[in-house]
Amino acid sequence: MSSHADISTEDSTSFPYIYRQNVSIPLKTSDASAQQMVRGNIYLPHSIAEGKKFPVLVTYGPYGKDIHYRDFRLPSYQEVNPKHHSEHSAWETPDPGFWTSKEYVVIRCDERGIGASPGRLNTMSRGTAEAFFDVVEWASEQPWSSGKVGLLGISYYAGSQWRVAARQPKGLAAIVPWEGMSDYYRDRCRHGGILANNFIKFWWNRQVVVNQHGRGELSEQELEENRRDQNIDNRNNKFRDDEYYASKEYSMEDVTVPLLSVANWGGILLHLRGNVEGWVHAGSKLKYLRFITGRHDLPFYYDEEVEVQLSFLDAFLKDDDRVGWSVPGKVPPVDLVLRKGDVGFNNAIAEKAYTRRTELEWPIARTIWQQYHLTPDDLGLVTELPTISHHQKVSYPALGSIQSPQFLHFTTAPFETETEITGNVVAHLNVSVTPDPTGPTPSDIDLFLTLRHLSADGKEIFYTGTAGDPAPLTKGWLRVSLRKVNTEHARHRSWLPHRDYFSTDVQPVIPGEIYPVDVEIWPTNVVVEKGARIVFEVASGDTQGSSIFLHNEITDRPEKIFRGRNHLHFGPKFHNYVTLPVIPSQ
Repeated sequence: MSSHADISTEDSTSFPYIYRQNVSIPLKTSDASAQQMVRGNIYLPHSIAEGKKFPVLVTYGPYGKDIHYRDFRLPSYQEVNPKHHSEHSAWETPDPGFWTSKEYVVIRCDERGIGASPGRLNTMSRGTAEAFFDVVEWASEQPWSSGKVGLLGISYYAGSQWRVAARQPKGLAAIVPWEGMSDYYRDRCRHGGILANNFIKFWWNRQVVVNQHGRGELSEQELEENRRDQNIDNRNNKFRDDEYYASKEYSMEDVTVPLLSVANWGGILLHLRGNVEGWVHAGSKLKYLRFITGRHDLPFYYDEEVEVQLSFLDAFLKDDDRVGWSVPGKVPPVDLVLRKGDVGFNNAIAEKAYTRRTELEWPIARTIWQQYHLTPDDLGLVTELPTISHHQKVSYPALGSIQSPQFLHFTTAPFETETEITGNVVAHLNVSVTPDPTGPTPSDIDLFLTLRHLSADGKEIFYTGTAGDPAPLTKGWLRVSLRKVNTEHARHRSWLPHRDYFSTDVQPVIPGEIYPVDVEIWPTNVVVEKGARIVFEVASGDTQGSSIFLHNEITDRPEKIFRGRNHLHFGPKFHNYVTLPVIPSQ
């Protein structure tokens, strides 16, 4: 990667838009030791020559603004809607060919320490959000800008939107975080306190560090000294009050611009939770939550989804509201896609069979929070509280893995009528651990929970996961030493227990002691047809449907702490159940 010392920013007009490469954008950072600018590519409609001003769409991220989508991930690009193919298409960002044709300016920036932008590489940091703030304000002040800036992008380019919007930069008029986490600790790095290391390693090593500024000029040692490595940082920091995590926190209520949060039901290990919780807690008066299905990379470019993006952004960046987004109460705030039937997975055409329905709130007001009780003898799930007169337990080996899963399955009887389940899920379990006869004395328990769907003929129905992989309904996790719930917190709800995950919250786990825990399971949707069944899986490690989002860092889950035998306890004082959000027929 060149240091770009001899950068030219002359206009190139040989494209369907005007192209300016490597424009230097000044930063107002208070860190005097930091580089005071980043570089971005700017794509402008040709009609700028007529003196017109345009709204601006900005992305700011780590994947290399000059790396074409086809070079970043060719198989994906070949499946992208061809209307969004241009000479400057890039992974997870709005295509400049399409958006300039709709009279938007597109700015795509290398974040500090990436590509053409000098400085220290520190992804998802407070400094990253502060620099993004400066880029948004700069974009609003340019002579070709209408003064209104919108944010639109997938994943990293969505997660960063929450943080910069909370800082309320001048000119920011609307945001569309498309499948993007809003909570760095809970959504991405430590599910239930357990390190989600495998994806971070894949992402950092294959998609980020390869784009570091100075690569090809600086030595590996110099490059290493000029970056913060997420693999190391997330391994070494365990709690939200560690400076590393605390520095990334912000107030979601400070997000006040019009918001369209787009969540994918299949994103059960990275983004789904963040899009839902981000929408719930955002302070925006006009905010909308839209659910989709399909792979992580493609729906953003579907014609019908692009029309939603365009109408929303036109409403707030062009004052062209042909749908009613800007009129309170005109557009229902929640738009669901309902997963009914077995249409297979990774099949966009088949998923068109899913229907849509709008709602006025989340969770849905008419939700029946139905407890499905676990039974020890037949490993069932029943709606009536079972009578268990004496203490019983069912057990499974601790420290399971994707290669050697260790789990229990609790299964409902066939549903007698079609039943919709839509919303947050929570499980109440009574757990303990005992040592293996020749093993160490365990001092913690990791719980891995999964909700599965069986058709009437007993076949598991899979849904499209993030990478097109077969995914179950949803998953949840908890490290039992971090079981403490803050019931006084404003965000605590019966269907979503609030944990602070502070270092001061750590509680002992003693072999033989029984601990009641409430475990958050990520939101889900399914229409269970007559004769079908639901399965609740309790495991001691990752199981099917985890894809590359594994929790297998040996230093985070060492044998000396977790090896043993885990138990679920039943009896007059020990009731175990999973609470499902059942939606009654209208």
